[in-house]
Amino acid sequence: MIVCHCTNISDHDIRAAIDWMRTSDPQTIITPGKIYHALGKSADCGGCMPLFLDTMRSDDNLEVPMQLRALRARPTEETDHEGRSQGYRISQQITAA
Repeated sequence: MIVCHCTNISDHDIRAAIDWMRTSDPQTIITPGKIYHALGKSADCGGCMPLFLDTMRSDDNLEVPMQLRALRARPTEETDHEGRSQGYRISQQITAA
């Protein structure tokens, strides 16, 4: 089935790229951009992205390696601001001064 008409990528191409990337580096994080790059293509209009992602998710080799699953830190009160300083906006910096 053709997933991306702009670049002529099929579901078979996506699965083959995922299998190739997983075989070459078992710990790699696989993204749509990496799949396009592995196929020597680039995204054009983005209309295929929902189907592209569904095709990726249906592949058993897409799983995040076990060693990398716990790397995401859980949000706490201290990190709710995403690492930005208190007055990160210019308007807040002017009024604070």
